[in-house]
Amino acid sequence: MFKSYETELAGRKLVIETGKMAGLANGSVLVRYGDTCVMVNVTASKEPKEGIDFFPLSVDFEEKLYSVGKIPGGFLKREGKPGDKAILTSRAIDRPLRPLFPKDFRNDVVVVATVLCVEQDNSPEVAAMIGAAAALGISDIPFNGPTAAVNVGLVDGKIIINPTEEEREKSDLTLTVAGTMKKITMIEAGANEVPNDVMLEAIKEAHTEIKKLCEFLQKIQDEIGKPKFEYKAFEVNKEIYDFIEENYKEEMRTALLEEDKETRDNNVDSLTEKIKEDYKEKVGEEEFSEIEGEIGEAVNKFEKKCVREMIYNEHKRVDGRSLDEIRPLSCEVGLLPRTHGSALFTRGQTQVMSIATLGMISEEQVLDGIDTEESKRYMHHYNFPPYSVGEARTSRGPGRREIGHGALAEKALVPVLPSKEEFPYAIRVVSEVLSSNGSTSQASICGSTLALMDAGVPIKRPVAGISTGLVTNPDNDEDYVMMVDIQGIEDFFGDMDFKVGGTKKGITAIQVDIKCDGLTYEIIKEAFEKTEKAREYILDNVMLPVIDEPRKEVSKYAPRIVSTIINPDKIKDVIGPGGKMINKIIDETGVKIDIEEDGQVFIYSTDNEKAMQALEMVEDIVRDVEVGGIYYGEVVRIMNFGAFVDLGCGGKEGLLHISKISDKRIKNVEDVLHIGDKVTVKVTDIDDQGRINLTMKDLVDKND
Repeated sequence: MFKSYETELAGRKLVIETGKMAGLANGSVLVRYGDTCVMVNVTASKEPKEGIDFFPLSVDFEEKLYSVGKIPGGFLKREGKPGDKAILTSRAIDRPLRPLFPKDFRNDVVVVATVLCVEQDNSPEVAAMIGAAAALGISDIPFNGPTAAVNVGLVDGKIIINPTEEEREKSDLTLTVAGTMKKITMIEAGANEVPNDVMLEAIKEAHTEIKKLCEFLQKIQDEIGKPKFEYKAFEVNKEIYDFIEENYKEEMRTALLEEDKETRDNNVDSLTEKIKEDYKEKVGEEEFSEIEGEIGEAVNKFEKKCVREMIYNEHKRVDGRSLDEIRPLSCEVGLLPRTHGSALFTRGQTQVMSIATLGMISEEQVLDGIDTEESKRYMHHYNFPPYSVGEARTSRGPGRREIGHGALAEKALVPVLPSKEEFPYAIRVVSEVLSSNGSTSQASICGSTLALMDAGVPIKRPVAGISTGLVTNPDNDEDYVMMVDIQGIEDFFGDMDFKVGGTKKGITAIQVDIKCDGLTYEIIKEAFEKTEKAREYILDNVMLPVIDEPRKEVSKYAPRIVSTIINPDKIKDVIGPGGKMINKIIDETGVKIDIEEDGQVFIYSTDNEKAMQALEMVEDIVRDVEVGGIYYGEVVRIMNFGAFVDLGCGGKEGLLHISKISDKRIKNVEDVLHIGDKVTVKVTDIDDQGRINLTMKDLVDKND
């Protein structure tokens, strides 16, 4: 049965429709936000997936180019694999949903958000996040929602919910917040050095709108929601778990209390084998063969309990650090002799090498998505090879995690980059994770800041990144323990990974992942304070002593740039028919040239002399020919009545009549001038048809 529900969000109409489309999905809604339309369908398998220790949730945000009236490029003329923006949105939808499913639920769940129509003022990403919660709420899939999300901007110091396209262009903040009626479940932000208190206030204002949306979604669920289906709960074998807890508590603690990750993992593996042998002896070979696979699950659950108890009860971390202590830090720059900039940043057993490359403006990344943005000048790519965690498997290219971490580092660094006018380069940074034990995305922020400064990119201020973790008391929201600089085991078994990048002036990027049911304002405030203090420590004590400001010049292997601005009407003259003029400049000087629509001309070369030669050639082409102007030109044609001289101004020629060559009488032009001769001439007049007349004799001193 078709149903339609309407509310208001940020002064615009939000409509959720159901019952008309996709009737075989477990839950289906069409979200209309202004003229933006997103269809969200959710499905679940009838049986749990066997042999896994996680909830198999998949989210796909499908950008359909027909939604913005575009035909896809390429040979096939259809959408291919999802772009980075679609993958990042899929991750943003996933993160607030995942903690709200039952902890023992192992059935496959798939959420598909299809963008059907886009009005740029009304975010399809927000519509998809709201639609996913609505579809799950009315479906028969077990889900402890509702949850909702909004975007937040900051324009002229004013916090704006779901800013329009015009407001987004002026905003100092791009913030997405998701939450439930009580808590915050996801934060994703890029910011122009926003202070902690302003960021917290923006999150609070977002939560006010989120609560209204949750009430709206709860009303829909109460009215038409299906009863949730019964599912086979995943549970660890209680008998095995009790056996481990009773007999191996001290051994597990001893195995875990180790600074080196590899040694710690080996300790736990050895203890697991010992437990298997002891349990086989206890129950016999036949029974053991039937339940052997369940022992690993029980060990994992007990390991998690021990780690959390040590942190929560004793404030003791497995590597011996205090709660606010950062692992040993080191960094260096200029590792690679021929790259434009490079740096190595190490925090404990996490190590990232970042390499910066400078290129022509025309090498910007071209975007083909549903946004109005068509290109981006700064590209940050993050690679996580298997050897970084000691695994022997083949690399398969970047996955969603790698794309997400690269985008986070990109957000953190974009606010401090110089403008294109100040530094007319396309910039790419690649972060190669060499060793991973937690917080590699934050190490890539630090390493990439160093690489940019090593490359001579005049960034406004250096950026550092750090994360905090959390272990909570499930019975009391206000009872928790927070840790700075979490390593892998604390991320895996903890409740939060709160990543913040920023300068000493303020926050530039946030990404928050949680496993609990949400964060209170107090937790968020404390996380901001701890990360700010840690960032300052990293900057002052590690990064700035190595390189305290960008290098004065770019690498000798990077292209040097000279630039000028010409009248846009003259661009066609510089290019010439069929590219004749610009290709002539390139062939003669070996430079590369970019010309912008507004008349900016960028000339790239590793040879400064050649760059200046090319600049002079460009300026000659666009120079206007004026009456009375004196030019050094070349004789290109000779007639019986005079010579035609190329004035070096975009191929403009003038006639030097035989009577204007000299004070003396000349019988034949060839007696004085030849093709290819260089001559200095003066423009005497330009007629209505643009024909130029020249003289030489008026420039000759009568006494010489």
